[in-house]
This record gives sequence, C-alpha cells and structure tokens, in this order.
Amino acid sequence: MNPKISDFGLARIFHGTINLDSTRRIVGTLGYMSPEYALHGIFSEKSDVFSFGVLVLELLSGRKNTSFNYDEQHQSLIAYAWHLWSECRALDMIDKVLDDSYSSSQAMRCIHVGLLCVQDHDIDRPTMPDVVFMLSKDIDRPEPKQPVFTFRRSSAHDLQQQSDSKCSTNEATVSILQGR
Repeated sequence: MNPKISDFGLARIFHGTINLDSTRRIVGTLGYMSPEYALHGIFSEKSDVFSFGVLVLELLSGRKNTSFNYDEQHQSLIAYAWHLWSECRALDMIDKVLDDSYSSSQAMRCIHVGLLCVQDHDIDRPTMPDVVFMLSKDIDRPEPKQPVFTFRRSSAHDLQQQSDSKCSTNEATVSILQGR
C-alpha cells in the first residue's frame, strides 16, 4: 500500500492548458507512460490520466505494473485486470491484504475507472474531473474497451524457441558524426 508517484503532471509543466503537444525526448517510467507518449512523444492531459489509471490498478492489486507476472502467462497488470474484468471476476485482482476491509461495490467502481483511464486512445479516456466524479458517485460509466497496448513478456522458453529458429543476421555499423 505504498503508492509510487510516477510521471504525473507532464502536461502541466508546459505553458497554459495544452490539449496536445510533443517532446523531442521521451522521459518517464515505462509502464506508466501513455501509449501515444511512449511511442511518439505526444502528450496531453490524458497522458496523466493513463498514469493515474495504472496507479489505481496497482493500489488495488498490491502489485507493481513494471514487474507484474501472473501464472506463467507473462502478461501486464493492465492485461490481467482486463482479463478478470471481461470474465466478471474483477474482484479477484484485489490484494489479499485488503480482504474484509473494502466494499466490493467501491472496489468494482475503482477497477472500472482504472480500466477507463488506461484506454489505448486518449480520446477514450475520461478527463480527471470526470474521474473524480465517477469515483465519488455511483453513476453509469462507459464500458472500457479491451486494451491493445499491453506487452507480453518473453519467457525463457519463448527466448529458447526464438534462438532455435533460423533467422537472418543483419550486420550493421554505427557511424559517429562529429560537428565541425
């Protein structure tokens, strides 16, 4: 139950209320960065919503997103949460330390909102005022979409199969350019 403060407020460090902008260099913690920022350097206030959603899922599950492993399936925390959600078993992800100390309806609300926050496309994510409203009131919320932006970690078995397969090897050189 020790939250990790991560990559929040990226959009706030730039002037005014920016809806969309980009950076020349990607900085942040893998696993907390929104897909559009991690892949293209494009950020908005919805990038921070993604990070918040990851943190919500971490707090509920008691597991770190960046080192998540479940049942030899090597799926991410987001994929795991979606898998349980889609099977109507979302409460199975709740940390056992929290047993008997939470309301199942409130936990389901948090999981639901967490999954809405980690949607692949920023347009599908709620705004932070909407997140606060959805967390504080028992209202109808949109259904989250299945996340595509999840990574499957390679197991030792997968890596062995890859090395056994025949594949070409590219030999490349790196040129170091120096200014005049």
